[in-house]
Amino acid sequence: MVKIGQIELGTFPLILAPMEDVSDPPFRLVCNANGADLMFTEFISSEGLIRDAAKSTQKLDVFEYERPIGIQIFGNNIDSMKEATAIATAAKPDIIDINYGCPVKKVACKGAGAGILRDIPKMVKMTAEIVKSTHLPVTVKTRLGWDEQTKYIYEVAERLQDVGIQALSIHGRTRVQMYKGEADWSLIGKIKENPRMKIPVFGNGDIDSPQKAKDYKEKYGIDGIMIGRAAIGYPWIFREIKHFLKTGDELAPPSISERVQVCRTHFDESLRWKGERLGIVEMRKHYSNYFKGIAHFKPYRNELVQSMDVQEINGILAQVEERFGNLSLA
Repeated sequence: MVKIGQIELGTFPLILAPMEDVSDPPFRLVCNANGADLMFTEFISSEGLIRDAAKSTQKLDVFEYERPIGIQIFGNNIDSMKEATAIATAAKPDIIDINYGCPVKKVACKGAGAGILRDIPKMVKMTAEIVKSTHLPVTVKTRLGWDEQTKYIYEVAERLQDVGIQALSIHGRTRVQMYKGEADWSLIGKIKENPRMKIPVFGNGDIDSPQKAKDYKEKYGIDGIMIGRAAIGYPWIFREIKHFLKTGDELAPPSISERVQVCRTHFDESLRWKGERLGIVEMRKHYSNYFKGIAHFKPYRNELVQSMDVQEINGILAQVEERFGNLSLA
């Protein structure tokens, strides 16, 4: 049984990675329904939280159906991160997660996210202070290092464990790589083999099929897998991996009707949580992913991303189901 603190996650948990502008409550709902064992909020700016910025505080919303759920925070100032930890703890998640992995320039080049990988002593000190600032389990998501010359993650993993984190998720790329090239899991495997490491170690990067999940589980011995981009528009990835690991058989892909149904659920939740206008606009980025691989879908996509009318959008989704409902994507 894999545990974070007292939170039991099963024998090999599948975790939804925190993704900015993606892993909001509507998206988390459909991933949870399809087998995600642990989820995290979008990353939240510590400075935004302590200044009570609306965009940051809204991301604190967590719901009972999501549990266990972690709130992820980022920042480069230790005092601000401590204060943000207290605010996040008050929102009553199950876990506080620290983002030491975001590679985007506006975050990393200010010393936050993956930027802190250039200052390991500060990374360790900040983590220790955050652990002291909450009664909740603290976890970390990070990368191998800043670049090829600074892959210090083996040592960093030990030091973070020593100051009290209770799980570590590692993306198998450096900050300089961003999301390019193939993720290197070899160091993740070595960390898991380290006899000093007692906390769960989760691997992240490039897991996009049940077979790959099984291969990486067996090759690297990790405690669980964190899935990000492969889940966008395809929350079924979690149930497919679970079924394959349990039986060795691949599940049939979701039917077009099921894709429409889940897309509509996602849309309805988006409207409920964000309001009509924002819910409509922010759902647009998901349509191509939900219906990826369907020939002649483009005209429907164009209509979906242009419409600002809820009834019209639901009507277009009904047309998609009617036209493509008998199509097999296997």
